Amino acid sequence: MSDQEQLFDLRAADDAASHPIRETPSEAERTHMRLCEALIFAAAEPLGEEEMAKRLPQGADLAKALANLKAEYFGRGVNLVRVGKRWFFRTAPDLAWALQREQVEPKKLSRAAMETLAIIAYHQPCTRAEIEDIRGVALSKGTMDVLLETGWVRLRGRRRAPGRPVTYGTTDKFLLHFGLEQISDLPGLDDLKAAGLFDGRLPKGFGVPQPNDGSALMEDEEPLGEEPLADAFASDLPESDAAD
Repeated sequence: MSDQEQLFDLRAADDAASHPIRETPSEAERTHMRLCEALIFAAAEPLGEEEMAKRLPQGADLAKALANLKAEYFGRGVNLVRVGKRWFFRTAPDLAWALQREQVEPKKLSRAAMETLAIIAYHQPCTRAEIEDIRGVALSKGTMDVLLETGWVRLRGRRRAPGRPVTYGTTDKFLLHFGLEQISDLPGLDDLKAAGLFDGRLPKGFGVPQPNDGSALMEDEEPLGEEPLADAFASDLPESDAAD
């Protein structure tokens, strides 16, 4: 006999030993059972005995109706359960394995991540220093990690400049998520004004760059080669951030 079969036999023996003793309910008692069943089933949360008693006919034995109903559901896929003086239906514990499912829980990006993503989208390829210069605050490693993990941002290469800083750009997954065919479909300043995102009182000289897919308009870069992404990013951070 397999371990699974032995476990099934043990559960069956436990069920038989703990099965409540049932008496055949009268017609009136069955009506009271059905009323309780309907009330508990329709309740959005565990239903209290006082609430059920108010809805049963005068003289009805609520305790007996619930006991009979609990016995009725014993051994089924759904059981009647009591917590304190509240009752509710719950899936049988031994069937939990069959109902388990994995669900991806979406996480909302932080404001810092959204700002960084927007800067990369409009200014790509751009370096960490350029992102910090536009935002006016330091860029944490965690913020960039989140964007890299979503697959919306990638490491493009190294800028041919002193220090050879890493540059960042968006991916096809970014376009797919935001419903864009190409990066130039991002809204420009006129589009943002038309959408009511600016009230017209803009600083003198304020503008929104127009993204362009043409590689000739982007600064020259060097490929990262075989350098791991984590190492490439860490080398682009000051010691205090790279150690996090």
